[in-house]
Amino acid sequence: MADPRLMPEEELPKRELKVFGRDVSQIPCFRNSFLYGIGGGVALGIATFLGTSRTRLSTHVGFGTFFTGTFTYWIVCRYQWSKTRFEYQQLKEAMRKQALHEGTEVERQLLEDA
Repeated sequence: MADPRLMPEEELPKRELKVFGRDVSQIPCFRNSFLYGIGGGVALGIATFLGTSRTRLSTHVGFGTFFTGTFTYWIVCRYQWSKTRFEYQQLKEAMRKQALHEGTEVERQLLEDA
């Protein structure tokens, strides 16, 4: 009989949610945008209901806050993500060039010019 501690563990099947053929877990900022949108919408919807006791108004405020919060956080997060990605690409290219010129006459010229 085989020792169960030595047997490989079975991987659980990964649950995927696909929208327009893309797995949403692979989209940067998707999860956080929706979590902040949902949290803000629920909080302001409940706060509006507690303050006014008008269900229709509180529902409108809740959904409006959800859409606005999700969209705003998505834009800010994607801008930061794009900016960071661009900086990483620049750094990667600079490191590639440095490795290419290391120990050559071009490196000496660059160091003298700097």
